[in-house]
Amino acid sequence: MKLSTLIGIVAAATLLTAGCTAEPESATTVQAGETTYDLSPAQEARLRVDKVDAIAAQVPQAIRDRGTLVVTGPAGSVPPLRFYATDDRTVVGSEVDFATLVADILGLKLDIQVADWSQNFVRVDSGEVDAFISNVTVTEERKEKYDFATYRTDTVALEVHKDSDLTYTDRKSLAGQRIGIGAGTNQEQLLVSWNEQNVAEGLAPIDIAYYQQSTDYYLALASRRIDGYIGPNPAAVYHSTTTGDSKIIATFSGAGEQLQGEIAALTKKDNGLIGPIHQALQHAIADGSYQKVLDRWGLDSEKVTESRINPPGLPKKPAA
Repeated sequence: MKLSTLIGIVAAATLLTAGCTAEPESATTVQAGETTYDLSPAQEARLRVDKVDAIAAQVPQAIRDRGTLVVTGPAGSVPPLRFYATDDRTVVGSEVDFATLVADILGLKLDIQVADWSQNFVRVDSGEVDAFISNVTVTEERKEKYDFATYRTDTVALEVHKDSDLTYTDRKSLAGQRIGIGAGTNQEQLLVSWNEQNVAEGLAPIDIAYYQQSTDYYLALASRRIDGYIGPNPAAVYHSTTTGDSKIIATFSGAGEQLQGEIAALTKKDNGLIGPIHQALQHAIADGSYQKVLDRWGLDSEKVTESRINPPGLPKKPAA
């Protein structure tokens, strides 16, 4: 049997199982508060803008000759940042829209690629890709190897089960709790630092649980195998609002108490690309296209008034 025939049979069976009364739109959009999220692969409402010649002319010649901007990032299953559409193949989300704005202004075709979180850095190191654009926080450690151009504030959320009685005042509130975290993220660095401070003050340690996939940590949260999860605020808002299974009890800067963290496009250090990316973001902020992307994905609370190159980031881990 041909694969195309098999797919058709499976699709038909799925429709019959689902019944004939389902509205097509219901499968490709989700309402969360006042925001309607488009989960479709077509992304017909995605904003496109014109090339800006003066900015495009500053792109390194090799990239201009190639004609593409190769952007990498993970593709988890938690909207609205970067996720697979309903076809389970096309990567969509706010981070793809921001990358699209940059590519359009630079006069380049966007080539979106996917890799595990840690592998994205490796791909930038090797020159395999031009940029890593997907909720990447500026940190002092990362600045040693990479350049950054910011486009959002970095706000993280503490999400708990809907019936949890856990309250949060500061890091001490997490002593003795089992808290999930994404491995290799700035949230991990933040939570490890808080735990070290708590233990030094004689408090019970935080039991840190590491996860790679969003489906795993949300399953753990739903079954109450963890007391809470710290992750990007936009994803927590989407999950808690659309499922009703959890709630957010605190938000804070992803760079710690002393600094407002920032999310940025990341490139290999001194490769000549961060300047034009920065200018593209500045142009998008000035002409209002940036705001339209924020509004489309419910991210207005994380907007910035300017893009910055290599601002202060999450402090380096203390030397052992």
